[in-house]
Amino acid sequence: MALLDITVIPLDGRSSGFSSFVAGLQELLAGSGCSFRLHDMGTTVEGSVSDLFLLAQRLHEHAFSLGAERVYTVIKIDDRRDRRVHLGEKIASVQEKIGGA
Repeated sequence: MALLDITVIPLDGRSSGFSSFVAGLQELLAGSGCSFRLHDMGTTVEGSVSDLFLLAQRLHEHAFSLGAERVYTVIKIDDRRDRRVHLGEKIASVQEKIGGA
């Protein structure tokens, strides 16, 4: 298992927020079969590396399907082969070290 952190930004000249666009991405993620968690600057998704790359492409293309002519997508992948990783484990590990704050 791996973790993908993704942010998709349609550069289509909109002057307002992106919450409606992000809500549409979250609906696509809900149908993906992967566990995911929205955060203030993007979304983290858990899955196999091959599934995550395909999902990143699907999320990126979604902006074009809505009429964007330019899309900026940032992805980070943490692919551990020595053990399985899951959403929330990194945060829990840090919180444990600082006394559960």
